[in-house]
Order: sequence, then C-alpha cells, then structure tokens
Amino acid sequence: MEITEVRISLRDEERLKAFANVTFDNEFVIRGLKIIRGKDGHFVAMPSRKRPNGRHQDVAHPINPRMREYLETKVLDAYYAELEKQTGPLESPMPLTSEVEYESGVETDFSE
Repeated sequence: MEITEVRISLRDEERLKAFANVTFDNEFVIRGLKIIRGKDGHFVAMPSRKRPNGRHQDVAHPINPRMREYLETKVLDAYYAELEKQTGPLESPMPLTSEVEYESGVETDFSE
C-alpha cells in the first residue's frame, strides 16, 4: 500500500497545527488526521469520534509499527513542506514524539 497524496490544511492553534487527508493507492482516502504539537514534538493523531463517556476512540488507524511510521513520516513531511510554503524555510522541524499509543481499539484523549 502506498500513500499517493497528502493534503494539509494548516491551523494556528496552540496544540492543533493542521488537519491532513491521506490518499492510498489513488483509490482510498482517510480524512481528518490531526497534526498535534505535543510536549516533545509533533505527532499525528488519527481521526476519532467522541464516545458517550467523553473519551475519543480512533475510527481508523495503522495496525503495525511499520505502517504507523510510514504514515507519520509522510504526513509530517507534507506538513513541514506546507509550512515552509506559507512561512519560509524552517530552522529545524520539531521531532516526532511517541506521546500517543495506537493499537486497535485503544481510546485516546487529545483534550489536554
């Protein structure tokens, strides 16, 4: 499976830095990934829905570390490229962070 397109929509919020839409093999798209600035760097949050208990649960996510790394690298590369187009050259992008664990069925909460 290949990521054939990443579209970035920048935001200027404290933690939410952008939304991303990712196309796979020119045939399947996942919308609503979020680029979040965490304590130790940027990370990609998967699309999620709010559960009745107030927590968020991913609705789509990679199921192995290899795919997670591939997806996060492509999305963050596209984010930094879009940021450079809008603001000029970056000194150095923030590092990736492993702030969020992603496994099938894991609930996540990004409301900090």
